[in-house]
Amino acid sequence: MKSLLERTESGLYCPQGDFFVDPIRPVKRAVISHAHADHARAGCQSYLSSQEGANLLRLRMNQDADFTFLAFGEHLSIGGVSISFHPAGHILGSAQIRLEHRGFVALVTGDYKLEPDPTCTPWTPVRCHHLVTESTFGLPVFHWPEQQSVQHAINSWWRGNRDSGRASILYGYAVGKSQRILAGLDPSIGPIFTHGAVEKGVEAYRRSGIHLPKTTYVSHADPKQDYGGAMIIAVPGAHGSPWLRKFGPKRTAMASGWTMMRGWRRRRSMDQGFVISDHVDWNSLLEAVKQSEAEQIWVDHGYSEVVARYLNEIGYQAVSIDTKHESADTDQELIATLASREGTA
Repeated sequence: MKSLLERTESGLYCPQGDFFVDPIRPVKRAVISHAHADHARAGCQSYLSSQEGANLLRLRMNQDADFTFLAFGEHLSIGGVSISFHPAGHILGSAQIRLEHRGFVALVTGDYKLEPDPTCTPWTPVRCHHLVTESTFGLPVFHWPEQQSVQHAINSWWRGNRDSGRASILYGYAVGKSQRILAGLDPSIGPIFTHGAVEKGVEAYRRSGIHLPKTTYVSHADPKQDYGGAMIIAVPGAHGSPWLRKFGPKRTAMASGWTMMRGWRRRRSMDQGFVISDHVDWNSLLEAVKQSEAEQIWVDHGYSEVVARYLNEIGYQAVSIDTKHESADTDQELIATLASREGTA
């Protein structure tokens, strides 16, 4: 079967258009699915991505980076290949990348989820001949609970901590997860504070028109601030650091799909876990494959071999690929970027 994509040492390459999709190292021309560091690498000569994610990409990259942005559904032809971006629902601006050449359609999902999220445009199905899908949580054990109930549990946990005079420290990735958490918080419970990397992401979301509760950057708070009853949204890398001492008595929690795994709390030394993921779970992945109507499927990242084997068993033509999009420590990279610009994270 013909394809618009080749696997190379720099990642997925489209020879007809001479561009890379989410390259893993600097290239001449990069088409980017979203602003997380394991998909948006610095150092490329030019970038093409979705307009919705413009503020996040400019936060991530050098200010002089060469960007072109397209609205969802808008088309641009490069070397005879029609490129368009379609909502992926992962984070603000995340896109599935549709490529069409002479009637053949390839779709690269990037990271995606099917659940609704008030902080980004929801996923939409796109039909294609060749599908490249992520499989970060590609095991049947991963089945996300109803997210409204999870958010209710977070607010109840916060309220209980407030009533006992403790601060609530909730960890989530700086861009995407933290803002999704914030959107579901009940600000009547108490004040909300943020780690510096989280606040920068919050600012970018607000500039993009996303409504979020009022937050205060911890470094801008009164030095005598009493954090009893407050919610502090922080990056996971802050756990166990001296930075936490300023908050006094506290409880800690993590928001992640990985909290479904047995023993995670002991390994992380946290008090609580909330299952919130910005990736597809097992059932959603299979549903996305079905709706794509793809004839050929490449499964990338995570449990790709398990997913590809299962898809073949149920009648699809699927293979596991490795574009080396390992889970980059996006928080630490963003913190380092902000520190270089401002002298502090």
